[in-house]
Amino acid sequence: MKFLDLAKVYIRSGSGGAGCVSFRREKFIEYGGPDGGDGGHGGSVWAEAVDGLNTLIDFRYQQHFFAQNGQHGMGRQRTGHTGDDIVLRVPVGTEILDEDEETVIADMTEIGQRVQLAKGGNGGWGNVRFKTSTNQAPRRANPGQEGVERTIWLRLKLIADVGLLGLPNAGKSTFLATTSNARPKIADYPFTTLHPNLGVVGVDNVEFVVADIPGLIDGASEGRGLGDLFLGHVERCAVLLHLVDGSSGDLVADYQTIINELEAYGEGLAHKPRLTVLNKIDTLDGEERAFLKEELEAACGTPVMLMSGVSGEGVTEVLRALRERIDANRLRHKTVEDDDAQWQP
Repeated sequence: MKFLDLAKVYIRSGSGGAGCVSFRREKFIEYGGPDGGDGGHGGSVWAEAVDGLNTLIDFRYQQHFFAQNGQHGMGRQRTGHTGDDIVLRVPVGTEILDEDEETVIADMTEIGQRVQLAKGGNGGWGNVRFKTSTNQAPRRANPGQEGVERTIWLRLKLIADVGLLGLPNAGKSTFLATTSNARPKIADYPFTTLHPNLGVVGVDNVEFVVADIPGLIDGASEGRGLGDLFLGHVERCAVLLHLVDGSSGDLVADYQTIINELEAYGEGLAHKPRLTVLNKIDTLDGEERAFLKEELEAACGTPVMLMSGVSGEGVTEVLRALRERIDANRLRHKTVEDDDAQWQP
């Protein structure tokens, strides 16, 4: 399945049916009077977050979604049939934006969440609605209300517990392949990862989701390389795993490059809980490991863990550290939600 995280969609709700002008014309009924029914309501356009999707590729092949119009009213006070709704099924984590690509209409973060994007038009009144004591044979009816037509954008931000960060060839895909059943492309050249990959990782009988995004380079916020197009997929992560290539010539500069890009991107990414790991230690001896670890710790100001995705050394310890940070983040959010519920009037 191809990955697509941005799609432009055209939607239109159904128009309401027109009211009917009709009169009873039955044998032996001398004063039949008006009996025109109302028009049916037009169908609405909805969006629903569903399970089992992690791409917007379906919206590449179909961009137009039109709900059904309401049926016109009929004689004998028969109301027209209501038009059928249409539902856009989107992955969990999809943001629905207005045409300006900035105004957020809805953020679909839970399975089963539904939001109305365009309401169907009301049906028009039939002439029976206009009957009065002074106008017993009205010859007027309302037309149906027009449907709503609009252009929206769908932007997917994958929901994962851990987001992988690092320069190209820092070992992110190798780490994901080693710790999960995901099979990302792995090669000895940069930008082997061209779209985000998700993997379910388990440690000590606890599972969490890891998102691997394409590598960042210096100037990604200005569009270099693949740019920062995919950083949105780690906005929702509880913790960021920053992998630094231990075999590179200047790991401090590599570390700072990623930090600079996070700060340039904004959205609070630079302040998210982050675990820094010195990767590819299988290529280093004991003395080099100690020196590079000390150098990297001095640059980032926090403890640095050692790991090799190829040999598996230190991987379990890194997973346990990630799990602890995920649990702490969930506990913090639960406490905030409980406090908010307590203070609600």
